[in-house]
Amino acid sequence: MNLRKKIIPIEALSAWRETLRASGRKLVVTNGCFDILHAGHVTYLEAARGYGDALLVGVNSDESVRQLKGPDRPVNSEQDRATVLAALACVDAVCIFHDLEATRFLELARPDVWVKGGDYTLDTLNQTERRLVERLGGKIIILPLVPGKSTTALLERVARLKSGSGTAHNH
Repeated sequence: MNLRKKIIPIEALSAWRETLRASGRKLVVTNGCFDILHAGHVTYLEAARGYGDALLVGVNSDESVRQLKGPDRPVNSEQDRATVLAALACVDAVCIFHDLEATRFLELARPDVWVKGGDYTLDTLNQTERRLVERLGGKIIILPLVPGKSTTALLERVARLKSGSGTAHNH
């Protein structure tokens, strides 16, 4: 499939979901910034996909990333982040959402399974999002993080390399 066809506008998400439901496929949903895709993200997405028949990734818009992460983020635009995610074999669809919270996105996606990373617990998840998924009958799974793999750690390493205090070796 053309990877650009895997990027679903939020206005078309409900219809896309109904088609998937009609085919009897179990939908796994996750969401996040996915600013600089790294091995931790890919490992997490591949594991998430294993909980169902299709994986939908909700991507925070540029404006919501700025609100969440600060004025210097995102490094990559929402369209670039969605395109890179859509190119992954384990990702069936990507949808950019513009709200700070994922509530509307989740309401339209109606996940059978909602997967979040191990930086969350059931208690630290956004409780409005959690209650919505539970009310819709979705199961919530928290996957462990891949140690040492994060966008923040990558950006810190790049900053050290730029300032000359890091090593320039590729390993």
